[in-house]
Amino acid sequence: MTFRDLNLKKPLWNALDDLAYETPTTIQAVGFNVMMSGKDTIGIAQTGTGKTMAYLLPCLCMWQFSKEPHPQIMIIVPTRELVAQVVREVEKLTTYMNVVVCGVYGGTNMNTQAKTVLQGIDVLVGTPGRILDLAINGTLQLKNIKKVVIDEVDETLSLGFRPQLLHIFDFLPAKRQHMVFSATLSEEVSLFLEDYLITPVRVEAARVGLPIEKIDQTAYRVPNFLSKVILLQHLMEQTEANSKIIVFVSSRSLADLLFEAIEPIFSDAIGIIHSNKAQNFRFDTVQNFQSGAIRILIATDLIARGIDVTDVTHVINFDIPESPENYMHRIGRTGRADKNGIAITFVSEKDEAALIAIQELMQRQLSFTELSEAIEFTDEILEFEKPKIIIPGKNIKLSQREKKGDSFHDKKVKNKKVNVRYNHKKAMQDKYGKPKKKR
Repeated sequence: MTFRDLNLKKPLWNALDDLAYETPTTIQAVGFNVMMSGKDTIGIAQTGTGKTMAYLLPCLCMWQFSKEPHPQIMIIVPTRELVAQVVREVEKLTTYMNVVVCGVYGGTNMNTQAKTVLQGIDVLVGTPGRILDLAINGTLQLKNIKKVVIDEVDETLSLGFRPQLLHIFDFLPAKRQHMVFSATLSEEVSLFLEDYLITPVRVEAARVGLPIEKIDQTAYRVPNFLSKVILLQHLMEQTEANSKIIVFVSSRSLADLLFEAIEPIFSDAIGIIHSNKAQNFRFDTVQNFQSGAIRILIATDLIARGIDVTDVTHVINFDIPESPENYMHRIGRTGRADKNGIAITFVSEKDEAALIAIQELMQRQLSFTELSEAIEFTDEILEFEKPKIIIPGKNIKLSQREKKGDSFHDKKVKNKKVNVRYNHKKAMQDKYGKPKKKR
């Protein structure tokens, strides 16, 4: 099948030709007719399988020109990076269409975004919080929305956006089509969708958890943080100069700690990105990584689905993620577009349970690689790695003191005085026995 076999509009075909896109991915081919039928759709596909274009093509194909300045298509995503990514995809596909797209997200001036919205837009892409802010203050009118897309719905809900989503739904017209996409579909997400989707059709590109065959997965047993830094330095020195490496860590604080440890060694070749970094810094870092200005990027799981860069050669799991699904999202950053990739995972003693969960999800064992004798680990551990000492009785809840009564006492005599209005006539009467007359 080619894109010419899909019932697309000619402007979309022309845009796809310019982009040299010929063959749709599985999720794009399987889901197109379902979404074009107007039915609510749940799309399940792994990271890197073309989910964004899978919902953009039918949405743009069904879009109709209107003189109304209000958007017809709303796409909700969990991160600012995904907003920028989806906006770019819409712009590439609408080269031959008179479609205006706008991206809105928090962490930046809302007035600037409000001005853009008021000028009139057709496609709105945004994070739940900022969309709701603009809707509440009246800048954004959602009464003309016909298509509602929630991309990475599992991540959106896990980040605590459920209240915002429900509030946004209150602004939408009753008649609308939902397209919900995710790489995983937990029971919690399924229950949420049952309440708001009408007999949805589920389309699936590949069963979640299947290993990605184009990715060579290997693991190393490493005892502590400083030893991981030593091994990471060794591995990165062995890679080619044009390699693109994403190093995933479990938290923002560890990302900063790792960056401080290896930045002096790799200098201008390394960057860092996580949710505590300023928005412009994050965008610039991703752009530098995409262009090759830097070849090593340290990132957290929150950003795992928020960046879309090509030609990533290596993914290194400096820490094993708590969720086995996140492992799949991480390694899905490489081995894309018919290219092979390498995924390396550092495993410490405390990671055994997480490792087992990952292997069960993939239905595949990770192979461990023996370390070179030239690599010498250290026994030194940092403060956060030290075992916590539990003091007996520290967390015992003490019984409350017996109530002794109200916590106040009587005023002293000198403080009991009450101000009384001075009566001169009465004072003279009391002093002289008769009123003293003025002369």
